[in-house]
Amino acid sequence: MSGTDARPSFEEYVAARGASLWRSAWLLTGDAHRAEDLVQATLLKCWRRWRHIDSGAALDSYVRRVMVTTYTDWWRRRWRGEVPTEVLPEETSPDATTALSRDVLAALAALPRGQRAVVVLRFYDDLSVEQTAAALGVSTGTVKSQTSRALASLRLSAHLQEMP
Repeated sequence: MSGTDARPSFEEYVAARGASLWRSAWLLTGDAHRAEDLVQATLLKCWRRWRHIDSGAALDSYVRRVMVTTYTDWWRRRWRGEVPTEVLPEETSPDATTALSRDVLAALAALPRGQRAVVVLRFYDDLSVEQTAAALGVSTGTVKSQTSRALASLRLSAHLQEMP
């Protein structure tokens, strides 16, 4: 922490939370490169307002909300970034962990963006209902109903039916 200020500097925050932010972004986007872009866009927006953001739990909540809002804006634009020009070769030897990760990502991708954001924040980032509501700027009832719908959809997902 810098000096007597309880708030970490921007650099300290990124060093401490960068990997966690990237994992959340990866779960939201389903793609490593888009996750990197999402984290960079989120951090740029936060850096501009860093001095005005409350410290503590509100800091994480603010950054997560910026990430989800940025992800939602990207989804609304329907711009998916670069489009590959060639077909990539198939994986030579996918293992069970890779296949499971791919299946979970496919099941998450099938969820509506609001439900996906709630699932990532609640179960991956391990936020409470109240923290998730604050991060998304919605009521706790919305978080609970979105969580219930998302879990029901995941239980029925064809991507997850053959899991051990």
